[in-house]
Parts: sequence; C-alpha cells; structure tokens
Amino acid sequence: MDQEESRNGDFAHYNDHHVSKKPKLTRFISEPEIRDEFSHHRSGIARINNGSFGSCPKSVLAAQQNWQLKFLQQPDDFYFNTLRKGILHSRTLIKDLVNADDVDEISLVDNATTAAAIVLQQIGRGFGEGKFNGNDTVVMLHCAFQAVKKSIQAYVTRAGGSVIEVQLPFPLISEEEIIREFKKGLEKGKENGKKVRLAIIDHITSMPCVVIPVSKLVKICREEGVEQVFVDAAHAIGSVKIDVKEIGADFYVSNLHKWFFCPPSVAFLYCRKSNVSPDMHHPVVSHEFGNGLPIESAWIGTRDYSAQLLVPSVMEFVSRFEGGIDGIMTRNHEQVLKMGRMLAESWGTNLGSPPELCAGMIMVGLPSRLRVWSEEDALRLREHLRVHFGVEVPIYYQPPKDDSEGHARDKDGVITGYARISYQVYNALEDYENFMNAINILVAKEKNLQNVMDR
Repeated sequence: MDQEESRNGDFAHYNDHHVSKKPKLTRFISEPEIRDEFSHHRSGIARINNGSFGSCPKSVLAAQQNWQLKFLQQPDDFYFNTLRKGILHSRTLIKDLVNADDVDEISLVDNATTAAAIVLQQIGRGFGEGKFNGNDTVVMLHCAFQAVKKSIQAYVTRAGGSVIEVQLPFPLISEEEIIREFKKGLEKGKENGKKVRLAIIDHITSMPCVVIPVSKLVKICREEGVEQVFVDAAHAIGSVKIDVKEIGADFYVSNLHKWFFCPPSVAFLYCRKSNVSPDMHHPVVSHEFGNGLPIESAWIGTRDYSAQLLVPSVMEFVSRFEGGIDGIMTRNHEQVLKMGRMLAESWGTNLGSPPELCAGMIMVGLPSRLRVWSEEDALRLREHLRVHFGVEVPIYYQPPKDDSEGHARDKDGVITGYARISYQVYNALEDYENFMNAINILVAKEKNLQNVMDR
C-alpha cells in the first residue's frame, strides 16, 4: 500500500473484510429493549434535556469499547491498517445521509465548536492578509452558540472584521418573522459599501430552540451577494432531514453525539468544493497539514478516535426502529409536541413556536407566578429542579419587551421563563408528568417561592 492509500484508506478492502452483512430484521425494537439500551442512565431522573449532551445506547458503547481495545492491543497496526479505513467508512455513510456530492466534502471533527474555529480561522486569515476590507462584516443570529461568538472574537474582530447580530423574534408565530429580521441584518451589514464576507445561520437554534428556514435564508444570502455561508446545525442530524445540496451553504456542521446516538464527541463538517477548500485547515496542526481538511482532521496526534469510527454501529442501531432514523425523527417530533401541549395546558401558558418550527425540542412557557426575572433566576430554577425534583431541563429567560404588545401572557402576567424540553427514544410520559407536577408544586408555594429556590 502506498502512502496515499495509507492516508485515505482502502475502502473497498475495508468493506470486504470488516463489515459483516446482517440478516434483515423480522421485527422492530421493543420498549423493554429500548429501556435496556439506555439502562446506564441514572434512574429516577426525568432526563428531558437530550439537546445538550445527547445520548448513546449500550450497544454503541460496547462497539466503542471494542475500538478502544483494538487500538490499545496493537497501536501501530491500528494506526497504519485500521484507523483511516474506518474513518473513511464513517465519512462515506455520512456523505450519503446528507446527500453530499463527494466524500472529500465530509470531515469528521470533535464538535461544532471545532468546525466553527475551522471556518472562522479561514475568514480571519482573509482579514489578516488584506484580502478583505477592514470593517467588512459577519452576519449571525443573536442567539448563536456562545462558542461561535467567542470564535468570532478570537479570529475575526481582532483581525479587523465587524459583526452584525440579527435579533430572532421570540415567541415566534411564523418563519416570515425570521426572514424579515434576517434581511434587515444583511442590509445593515452592507451599509456604507461594506461587504458581508460570511453569514452564520443556525439550522436549529439552541436557546430558544427554533428550526430556522435555512434553505430560504441561504438563497437570500446568494441574492444579496454574501460571499460565504456557514450553517451551524449542531442539533440537526438525527433531528431533521438534511440535504446539503438543497440547502446550498458553503459549510455545514452537525454534532453526531446530540441526536444521532454517537458517544461524545464527534461532528461532521461539510465543505462544498470551491476555490476556498484548499484554505480550510484543522486548528490543531499535525503532520498531515496540507493534505486536505478530511485527512488533517483524521489525525491530530495520539488520542481516542473511537467516536469517529462508530457511524456504522449507529446505523445498525437506528435500523432496529420502524422507519430507521427518519421514523425516529418523526416520532420524536410528534411526541415533543404532545408533551409540550400537555405542559402548556396544565400551566395555562404557551408554546414558543408553531409545530413546523420545532423538531425534537420545543420551548414551553412557565407560569408567570414563578417570577423568572433574570438569567440568574433561570439557572437557580434549573438547579432546584435537578436537586429537589430529579428533573433535568434547561430554563430560558426571555426579557419583557418595552412594548408589551405581542408578548406572551398567562392569566397572572407576562411570561418571561421558558423550559426547553427534548424528546428522545428513551423518554416516557412520566418524565414530563414529573416536570409538570414539580412546577405546579412550586407555583402553589408562590408566597415562599424565592426561599424555596434558595435552599
């Protein structure tokens, strides 16, 4: 095997010798089998926060341990004859899942934060090397993940670029509100002859969680002359259908450990082939530097690469469900809507977005009598629910608008607190009933609520 084959992996050889053909399933996975796959979850916890850290079934964890042992048993053989082939196999499966044209458009990296660094370092170099004019802009949603904002500070603004943050309306009535505000942001980014060098668009925002009409926003970017578009889709794969060609962005990243059942941490980064592609580099420089981002990302020094090798095992796991990953996505969406509506009805509140703008997560208004009046209050309530009720759920503070018109209200006042609930295959009705009852108990203790939460 020559050097190039060693680097890229002999995929045909890998398929012949390492992938056994499984007999076709005669039945789908049962509820007891699902419970067994996630029996390592701590009992007694209403774990309705899959969106933050994801979940990994026991069968995939067992496959991970096999990969880890294979490396430890004979590291040299693993490096030269197994690792690259396995990563190429995973990349090829992802390429087919997201409808990329070429496997070389798919890299596997640690997470969406790493992918953001890759994209934004490239933009930063454009400013630093004088390719872009000073004060040219990056346009993004105000609720973009904090790590992305920090990467912009680290790589773009310090090199002379500026940033426009588009305010995402919330609660939302329709996607037209998003499109209108995004257009305003692009117009602002082009004021005084400036050029928008990069637009960062979330596919599913984190807090508050909303499914963004990415294809429509990318199309608007093209019409408005935006140079590059990066879709931060940390929550997307395993949660919504992805077609990178239909979306049309230059870069698209999604974590495989959030909704796609991989263990932490692994993400795919799609980079559409263009004249920018050779300038994309992994932020950790190893001896593969200059051999293309997929190869650079496949070796950044000695570390545990097992998460990158588990896509075939995940595909086997999801095939046990009726409809595969598409069936899982549909059921998760239907169930989170059902649970969200149950909570909102019990509390007399609202949902943060219409059904078409949510996937496996949805925002549910909390009773105004809880007095969530700051981000600190939101954190305190979240911790109190975890410690005293065994409920794990993120809490979001929505500041009241100067003009109360259009702001969500319940019978007692303006709603400023929202819970982001998730639904994944391991969840059950009792998880959400526990949460519902916990909030009702706290509301019933309204007079002593602040003292209760301080304990």
